[in-house]
Amino acid sequence: MNFTLAHFSDVHLGPVGMGDVFNDFRLKRIIGGLSWRFRRRGLHINSHADDLRADILAQKPDHICFTGDLVNIASKAEFRRGLTWLNSFGAPSSVTMVPGNHDAYVKAAHETGLGLFNAFMQGDGSASDHAFPFVRLRRNVAIIGLNSAVPQSLRKAGGTLGPQQRVALEQRLKDLGARGFYRVVMIHHPPLPGLARPRKALTDAPELAEVLKSGGTELVIHGHNHKTMVHPLETASGTAFVVGVPSASMVDRDGHESAQWNEYSVSRARGQWFTRLTIRRLDGGTGRFTNGRSGVLGEDF
Repeated sequence: MNFTLAHFSDVHLGPVGMGDVFNDFRLKRIIGGLSWRFRRRGLHINSHADDLRADILAQKPDHICFTGDLVNIASKAEFRRGLTWLNSFGAPSSVTMVPGNHDAYVKAAHETGLGLFNAFMQGDGSASDHAFPFVRLRRNVAIIGLNSAVPQSLRKAGGTLGPQQRVALEQRLKDLGARGFYRVVMIHHPPLPGLARPRKALTDAPELAEVLKSGGTELVIHGHNHKTMVHPLETASGTAFVVGVPSASMVDRDGHESAQWNEYSVSRARGQWFTRLTIRRLDGGTGRFTNGRSGVLGEDF
């Protein structure tokens, strides 16, 4: 029986009002607010994100994965609006989120910031367990959430996992593989060295790559770069694929890829896992999401 996953990322819900900037004053928020006003608000369109949500729900996936950057400058007002938007996808048990660097743009109180999204970022155990990595088991699929989002200095947009998450991840990957699960790792930043510019990169990507190789996985999904990216990775349990998705709200201009989400159909045959990737992209001409490239990872990609 197939299991379908929908994956989207980098929503960057607007608008960013001056109240968002000055009510939670930080120098970096001022810079981010100006960036939104003079550049980013013309690239990220809320209606595109709303259309993407409608298209995902119409396809009726078994589970929805969101790899972060819901907001822009991590203000309290943005988080409240973002929670309303994310709740419109359905119950948190059907939607898994990991945070992006814009969700941790500056240091902020957990209870009025990312803490609002705890229900989307916890494992199947205790409701009070918000540690990363968390694991959610959905039929024969294990979804593992990582947190690479840490507040950065003014000009940086990178991320870090740290040794605690990496050690725990390796243990979980090995355990879940031994139990026969298809393993999906969610992270905001590209997890392999060289996939992002230095100021935007995961600082411990080389170490994470070694963990993925030794622990084994089938699929790693990420956002951050606002680009379609597919890279094979040889692991202890076979060839895995690292797949990045463009922004969920982006316009198709100036070299940017238009709003997109990815559908993964997971199946097992002849003792092997197969993953079919179907790209659903916004057609600027019709204003509708349509199928783009589609095929089995490792065969057609």
